[in-house]
Amino acid sequence: MTSPVQKVGLPVVLAALLASPAAMAGHLNVVLEADLSGRQEVGPGPDSRIAGDPNGRGEAYVFGIDGSATTFCYVLQVQGIGELDQAPGNGRMAHIHRGAPGQNGPVVVTLAWPQDGASADCIDESRILPNGAPAFARDPATGALRATALEILTEPGEYYVNVHNAEYPSGVVRGQLRDALEP
Repeated sequence: MTSPVQKVGLPVVLAALLASPAAMAGHLNVVLEADLSGRQEVGPGPDSRIAGDPNGRGEAYVFGIDGSATTFCYVLQVQGIGELDQAPGNGRMAHIHRGAPGQNGPVVVTLAWPQDGASADCIDESRILPNGAPAFARDPATGALRATALEILTEPGEYYVNVHNAEYPSGVVRGQLRDALEP
């Protein structure tokens, strides 16, 4: 099945989102981006070898919603990695993690697996996924959110997007979030 993002292409979807009537009416929503590659993956050991798929690459965009401190939307597109023709599960997943560049960190938000290379959605902090788990992860000891939508949107450098598959269970491609307006 072809997703709406694939039918028209990521640049067209982003242009439409960024030039929506709300944006043209003077609203300035936060837009974050990440360039994903297998070369940015961080292995579990102390060595510096490439831990992800060296051919994998992609883009992620995360953006705020007018008047909401608990909701954001995202667009995720990847290519050059295996298993994109398969359904989610069996190690195929996508997340936002808390972690500085070069460091692994805990999952804070679960994103949709980019089957056929693309996924997109709007999620809020109370969203429950089809498997019954919350989209925004909670600390098992305290029940508190590990990160809020507002924290991610205002402190993007502390978070990264990571896509996993069965061949690369620790991550096939990764990219640090940053403000789309910054170089």
